[in-house]
Amino acid sequence: MSEPIIEQETEGLVHRQRSRATRSRARGGRRGWIRSFVRVSVVIALVPVALTLLYLPSFVHPVSTLMLKDLATFSGYDRRWVPLDDIAPVLAHSVIMSEDGQFCSHHGVDLGELRAVVTDAMSGGGARGASTITMQTVKNLYLWHRPLTTLRKGVELPLAVYVDLVMSKRRIMEIYLNIAEWGPGIYGIEAAAQHHFGVSASKLTRRQAALLAVTLPNPEARNPAKPGPGLRRLANLIERRAARSGSYVGCLKSARS
Repeated sequence: MSEPIIEQETEGLVHRQRSRATRSRARGGRRGWIRSFVRVSVVIALVPVALTLLYLPSFVHPVSTLMLKDLATFSGYDRRWVPLDDIAPVLAHSVIMSEDGQFCSHHGVDLGELRAVVTDAMSGGGARGASTITMQTVKNLYLWHRPLTTLRKGVELPLAVYVDLVMSKRRIMEIYLNIAEWGPGIYGIEAAAQHHFGVSASKLTRRQAALLAVTLPNPEARNPAKPGPGLRRLANLIERRAARSGSYVGCLKSARS
């Protein structure tokens, strides 16, 4: 065999070896990125799991992601933590009857309501929410608010089930009422009661409680202190429902009741 042929075969062998090495490094790089992504995803997923355990004691006062955003943008906010026992019961009753009538009976997710929403969506019906108070608490504590995405809902559902499993209904409600937004920079029921009606959360009337409850779905556009005709009609309905709430709110009874 002549030397030029040997040299060509040798160069071809070296080229093939280099190509294989390059492809191997590329595959290794992709696998490395995938492993890193999985590790980061697991860490991110474990953060709310760990924080939920941290938030179990009543002396811990969590903040919401919106409150953190206001701090990060130097907007500031008003929030005054108040225990559930120091909130007028009619306020919590009104919120349940307005936001999540099955709060005391479901396990974080209202499966009946969720199935109805999915059925409506598949049949071309109008879009409507299926968020429970527990799901809204999870969203406020750990997730982003806008835009609403399938990914967020996919994370929200299992987290709501987990929170309901490890946390009492009273504690979930206490946290929710203390981190819910009731106007720009107004978080929690004590700040909301003081801002809109000049009273503490413990002194709210049935009417004030109903107006605050129906404000929750859109606190930026709805003002409970200056309700329009539509908001007044909704408040009338919730006020009547709260007066007949009965067993729907039984899980909120304190041990000393």
